[in-house]
Amino acid sequence: MIDIFRSEWTKIRSVRSTVWTLVVTAALLLGLSALLSVAVKNTADGPILGGQAIMTSLSGAMLASMSMATLGVLVISSEYRTGGIRTSLLAVPRRMRLLTGKIVVFVAISLVVCTVASAGAVGVGVAISQPQSIEMGEVVRSSLGSGLYLTACGLFGLGLGTLIRHTPGAIVSAVALILVLPAMANQLPGGWGRTVAEYFTTNAGQLVVSGRDGGSLGPWSGLAVYLAWVAVALLAGAVLMRRRDA
Repeated sequence: MIDIFRSEWTKIRSVRSTVWTLVVTAALLLGLSALLSVAVKNTADGPILGGQAIMTSLSGAMLASMSMATLGVLVISSEYRTGGIRTSLLAVPRRMRLLTGKIVVFVAISLVVCTVASAGAVGVGVAISQPQSIEMGEVVRSSLGSGLYLTACGLFGLGLGTLIRHTPGAIVSAVALILVLPAMANQLPGGWGRTVAEYFTTNAGQLVVSGRDGGSLGPWSGLAVYLAWVAVALLAGAVLMRRRDA
């Protein structure tokens, strides 16, 4: 497996699109943190609370989730587009080992980059808004939670890329499942509608970023629900990867 990890690491760092996607993710988090924190500070009628400053600092996570999902798609779909997947499968005939290597390397890179960028975004936001009081435990939870959430979005994209094998189609599916359908689910009527909306993909996952409770779900249970959605996408992609030709 070490050779597979090394190979996947070489693929990711040598492709410009993946490197630039990580740069865009960090830029979105840091840039939107600065812009929105300045806006909140200039329009605030009174002192800004620590929780408000942290939430404002991580507002860029919504857009950053799409860049990470796109990166996840590209990790696998780019090989299908170029035909490089045939070479990869010749080198690693056991397909699940190849997919596992991609997942492990992606998670390691994404978690480090997204957590550091999230912590930086919180630092920038707090420095600008200068809240009345702030708890370091909340800063750590929000930064780590944002890193985990964005990594999960990337894995969602990787699962969809494995499942669909077509870059535009997988990216459109990721946009629908991460941004569009969760917002539409919030408009469903009645108690059943609220339950569906609460447990639907990023509606549940974003709770770990905001730190708020969403009815029956808390921040970490919401992340667990989102990870279950991600696991379904990855498992479905893995099953089809074993059954289909390269």
